[in-house]
Amino acid sequence: MATPPTSETHRRVRDASGVLSSATLRRLEAESAWYRGLPAEDRSWVGLIAQAGIAAFVTWYDDPSKPPTGVGEMFTAAPPQLARSISLQQTLQLVRLGVEVVEAHADELAATGEERDLREAVLRYSREVAFSAAEVYARAAEVRGAWDARIEALIIDSLVRGDIDDSLRSRVAALGWSGTGGTLVMAGTLSTGFEEDWGADLRRTVHRSAQDALVGMHDNRLVLFLGGEDDLMAAAHAMLGRFSDGPVVVGTVIAGSLPSELAECSRSAQEVLAALAATPAWPLAPRPVQAVELLPERVLVGDGTARRELVERAYRPLAAHTGALLETLSAYLGTGRSLEAAARELYVHPNTVRYRLRRVTDVTGWDPLDARDSYVLQTALALGRLAEAG
Repeated sequence: MATPPTSETHRRVRDASGVLSSATLRRLEAESAWYRGLPAEDRSWVGLIAQAGIAAFVTWYDDPSKPPTGVGEMFTAAPPQLARSISLQQTLQLVRLGVEVVEAHADELAATGEERDLREAVLRYSREVAFSAAEVYARAAEVRGAWDARIEALIIDSLVRGDIDDSLRSRVAALGWSGTGGTLVMAGTLSTGFEEDWGADLRRTVHRSAQDALVGMHDNRLVLFLGGEDDLMAAAHAMLGRFSDGPVVVGTVIAGSLPSELAECSRSAQEVLAALAATPAWPLAPRPVQAVELLPERVLVGDGTARRELVERAYRPLAAHTGALLETLSAYLGTGRSLEAAARELYVHPNTVRYRLRRVTDVTGWDPLDARDSYVLQTALALGRLAEAG
C-alpha cells in the first residue's frame, strides 16, 4: 500500500497546479484538432475544466481515502451546452493528457522516494474520473434519447393530423434525417404495448433497414417513416416481423425526402392509417398491402380522399372517353360480369365487349376481368353517379 504523501510533496503539487493546467492545455492545443476547432468561449471553458480537474486532484491527493471529484462536478462551472460540444472520447483525452503531464512532472514534484507513489495516485485518480465521465455521458445519452423520442412522437402526431409548418421541418432535421432519397410510410398494430426498452430496440432495427427513420405510436398503431436512397419497399418488408400478425399497410414511395415533402408525407400517413382502419373489410388483403389497393374499403370508413381518387381515376376518364367504355363497363358489371350478357344488352359482339374492357384497363389501370379490380371499378361507378346526381 502506498504511503501517505508528505506535506512537502503535497505542497509542491499544490503550488504547481497552475503550471500543470497550462501544460495540459498546451498539449491539448498541440495534439487535438477538436480543441483547436472549438469557439474561443468553449476553449476558455475547457481551460476552466482542466484547472478544476487539477485542483480536484490536489484536494484528493491530500486525503486519498475520500472519493475523488467526478466529471459532473468538474463541468459544474461550465454551461450545460458544453457537454454537447465535447464528446466522451474528447473528455477522456483531456483526462489522459492531464495524467501524462502530472507523470512527466512527478520527479520534480515528489519528495525523494515518493515519485512512484505520486504516479500511482495519478493513475488511480484518473481511473476514477474516467469511470465518472462514462457515467455522466451515459446519463446524458439516456436523457437525449428520451428527448429525441418525445420529439419523434410530436413529429409523427403532427404529420398524421396534417399540422405542417416550418418548425416541423427543423425538428425533423434535428433528429438527423439526411434529406436524400425518398420516403415511405407504413403502419400496423402491435401485439404488445410500446414499452420504452422495446421501442429503443425497434428504433435500432429500423435504422439498420433504412437510412432514415421515424418510429412512433398513434393510438394503438405503430407508424414508421422510412427514408433514404435504398429500396424502401424492401426495407418495409424487412420490418414486417416487428408488427403483430394483423394487417400492415404501406403508402406509395414518395420521390422526395421527408423534410422537403412534409405535405405529401402527411397525406400519405393519413391515407395509410385510413387504409389500416379499413383492412377488416378485405380479409384476404396481402401483407403488406398498399393503401391505394384499399380505396373501396377506405370509402366505407369515410375517407374522402379515397372517394375523390376513385372518381377522378376511374369514373371521370371513362365518362369522358368516346368509345362507350363507361356504358360497356356498366353493362358488364350489371349483368354479373358476363361477356355474352353484356354483348346482348349492348347489341354488339362479345369480342367488342372484350376489346372495350381491355381499353378500360388501359384508361384506369384496373382490369374488369379481375374479381378484385371489378369491385374497385364498380365502387368507382357508384361514387361517380352519386357525385353527378349531387
